[in-house]
Amino acid sequence: MLVFRFRNAVPDTAASGEWRFVNALLAVAVIAIPWAVWWFLPALPAMGPELEAISNGSRFPTSPLAFEKQSLDEPTNPPPWITNVQIVDLNEDGLADILACDARWNQVLCYYQEDRTHWRREILADNLIAPAHATVVDLDGDGDRDVIVTVLGSIWPNDDVIGRVVCLERTESGYQPKLLLDDVRRVADVQPGDFDGDGDLDLAVAVFGYARGEILWLEQHTPLQFEPHTLLTAPGTIHVPVADYDGDGDLDIAAVVSQDDEEVWGFENDGRGKFQARRLFGSLNDELGSAGLVLSDLDRDGDPDLLLPVGDNLEDLYSYPQPYHGCLWLENQGGWTFKEQRIASLGGTYAATAGDLDEDTHPDVVLVSMFNDWDRPGHASIVWLQNNGQQQFQTWQIDDSPRHLVTAAVGDLDGDGRLDIIAGSMQLSAPFSLNSGITIWWNRGEGSP
Repeated sequence: MLVFRFRNAVPDTAASGEWRFVNALLAVAVIAIPWAVWWFLPALPAMGPELEAISNGSRFPTSPLAFEKQSLDEPTNPPPWITNVQIVDLNEDGLADILACDARWNQVLCYYQEDRTHWRREILADNLIAPAHATVVDLDGDGDRDVIVTVLGSIWPNDDVIGRVVCLERTESGYQPKLLLDDVRRVADVQPGDFDGDGDLDLAVAVFGYARGEILWLEQHTPLQFEPHTLLTAPGTIHVPVADYDGDGDLDIAAVVSQDDEEVWGFENDGRGKFQARRLFGSLNDELGSAGLVLSDLDRDGDPDLLLPVGDNLEDLYSYPQPYHGCLWLENQGGWTFKEQRIASLGGTYAATAGDLDEDTHPDVVLVSMFNDWDRPGHASIVWLQNNGQQQFQTWQIDDSPRHLVTAAVGDLDGDGRLDIIAGSMQLSAPFSLNSGITIWWNRGEGSP
């Protein structure tokens, strides 16, 4: 944030009061004029490409792949705040299900697919205050699928110790919540891995907090009993994707830190749970708006790369698309060196996911926008980036509604061999609209009506 400081260079005499008055007027003008510009600009009539350039709104050519849109639920007022969606066969019946977190109603939900067209909605857990992310894994080693949930404790900025990590342990009677970690600030993500090589699953944890936060790994000693270890103290950690980033056979941890600094960190594991921190990426633009970190081998060279969606400006009173919003590809070049490449610009980008949408064997990328220029119709809420196999990307617009999308996933929902897309919305600012919160875009292939 740019801060203006006005200093009085005149000695403290009777005349200095006049200077203080002049400085006060200058201060009001410097603050009021920019606010007036952004306040009234959206209300101005369309004025051609000049105004479009000022708005930084993003729209693109229509997708050559046809997508059929479906709302998963009937619209509600107020609408849900969907913080995370995933495609996973939770009940292991061979049909893809949709797992979601709702921070307005404090629930973890699963939409079980029953016959390719009908969905059965089940609440797995409620009274989890602002759940941020759910991870499916057999944490206790009993052969079934548990769900680990990170709990913010508040969707709004807060530095109190209100975060938790909860395991929804699968039992014959349903999912039973068991507390794995508390006495921490707001928790945004958790990912499993055997970090110390002892045969059981440990956890990497992103404690977002607000002004204070940290990155932890939780060492499992006995089933569902964990000891925390601090990897880095920093506020604003969103995601902690786990992979063997250096190819040495053990699991490492990556993390995006978004609050004080815009950075990506790697934590090199020695195979026994001892980590060395490495700064992989940093931006001089402290308003870049890192919105997540996604694991994907985009160039298919066998090592894990990272996608960094940027466009989160929730800290601003009036969130607005910026020219630096979009998606960065951090290409893993070995030796803990990652090369930064911008692969798309999209105002208000808030989430990314990857998969081969056009069935040409090359991973494509889907981006969703929370803060495009919604005051003008036609600006993209969801796009896909077509990979030509050389990691050169063409951006295609899928839809301009629903708006305020913050999470997305790809997977073959209907078993036709094509990857479909789901996304969730979280409306925190105007303009508001009535929607169901979760939307499916069925991939009908190229040239379909």
